[in-house]
Amino acid sequence: MSAKFPVILPLNATLQRQPGGLPTLRLAPWHGIVLAAIILFSSAAADAATGQATQAGVLAVLANWTPLLLRGFGLNILISFLSMAIGTVLGAFLGLGLITPSRPTRAMSWLLTQFFRNAPWLVLLFFMIFLLPFQIHVGSHTISLPGWLKAVIGLALPVMANVAEIVRGGVLSIPPGQWEAAESLGFTRRQQLWLIILPQSVKRMLPPWMNLYAILTTSTTLASIVGVNEVVTLAGQVLAAEGSRPNLLAPIYAYVLLMFFIYTYPIAWATQRLERRYQVRN
Repeated sequence: MSAKFPVILPLNATLQRQPGGLPTLRLAPWHGIVLAAIILFSSAAADAATGQATQAGVLAVLANWTPLLLRGFGLNILISFLSMAIGTVLGAFLGLGLITPSRPTRAMSWLLTQFFRNAPWLVLLFFMIFLLPFQIHVGSHTISLPGWLKAVIGLALPVMANVAEIVRGGVLSIPPGQWEAAESLGFTRRQQLWLIILPQSVKRMLPPWMNLYAILTTSTTLASIVGVNEVVTLAGQVLAAEGSRPNLLAPIYAYVLLMFFIYTYPIAWATQRLERRYQVRN
């Protein structure tokens, strides 16, 4: 008769129950259909209300500015990718610090995690934009720090804290019997962690990690407030370039939303599949 050990619930379910935890991004195909319908209906209504043959139709305007908007959206993707990469590396070490036997290291890791996890992302962006210099002089070399790179650093900090919680939750979700069995076989604590516990917990960390990346991608639009020329900033420039055409407002921002949906929906779909596949059961 096998012993049953208590385990933590799937990490995403745990995050949903924790105050301040990141929500799970749930997307369905009908979200994209609604966005496409908003673009079509608002464009048709705007063209009918204008009734001027000298002005290009709204859909024609969107098609004309699509290359520029896609270039800005590419910057959003670049910011999200770099922020996630930096935050994942730093967060993995911070998460291991949360479970270390050393009390001072554990306390310092907890303070850093709680501070950056609960700090508003926009405030961290403002700090990075205005506190970091525009240029760093290293000997005879000058390294430029453009606004988008500061945004990468600013977004990597909350990602680091959330990844630390993901690592902590993933490791603690492994039944205690795994630690006890490894110890009885003569493994050191480091060997237990790296050879036995972490390989099992990675699959449980993957769904919330992917969910965090999807949320981060949509949050890169915050960079527009600090002057980064990403897709939302460029959408505003398109509106200014088209002159006094308020009828473009709803279609163009719905178009931007559709871009984000097309990119993040496969991530959200894969996250839900992995959640069901790696669901932890008592």
